[in-house]
Amino acid sequence: MEQINALLQNWNMELSGDQIRTFEKYYDMLIEWNSVMNLTTITDRDEVILKHFVDSLAPASYMEFSDQTLIDVGTGAGFPGLPLKIAFPSLQITLVDSLQKRVRFLNAVVDELKLTGVRVIHARAETLAHDDAFREQFDLCLPRAVANLTTLSEYCLPYVRRDGWFIPYKSEKTDAELSEAEHAISLLGGKVDHVSSFTLPSSDLKRTLIFIKKISATPKKYPRKEGTPSKDPLIG
Repeated sequence: MEQINALLQNWNMELSGDQIRTFEKYYDMLIEWNSVMNLTTITDRDEVILKHFVDSLAPASYMEFSDQTLIDVGTGAGFPGLPLKIAFPSLQITLVDSLQKRVRFLNAVVDELKLTGVRVIHARAETLAHDDAFREQFDLCLPRAVANLTTLSEYCLPYVRRDGWFIPYKSEKTDAELSEAEHAISLLGGKVDHVSSFTLPSSDLKRTLIFIKKISATPKKYPRKEGTPSKDPLIG
């Protein structure tokens, strides 16, 4: 797992020995649990380090993390929330997933790694966003969930407080998707600030981060009922 620091050097980042050992335990649990449930199709050690761990930490090359509140919607096996928590322990992390089996895995990881300041919530994103305890309560929402940006904006922007940031991880080609999502982003209270594209270290894998600032409250009717954001996206 030492190679993670070699990759992070490209972004002027360095993990401590304890943090590297924590990532090692996380990897071991991911592989163990993946043998009995579908958490990830990426299992090769080097690929997990690059495509899950390092990729999750990419925003740290563009912004500072301190004691912000961060929600990871559709976290799956914990990416990017858990790698960010390991690297930046003062973050207050909320992980949300709709599948109970993933929630069991995440709770086991949090317990085994002795992580504090982490909540794991079993819920649909569309439902939880109408709970006052979660709605517009977060400084940051950083999803790696695989969803169209229009749909993802409706899932995520309701959680972000005014002046907070919604920063979705995307693959290389985002122009058309971003153009299509502009109406939804504006309607939901966001504004695209900038887009940053990069290549993962020591690879040819292209990635894009879209920095969307929350400038006004999300209308109360959003997100719409379960399933609607994906079936009937907010296309202007």
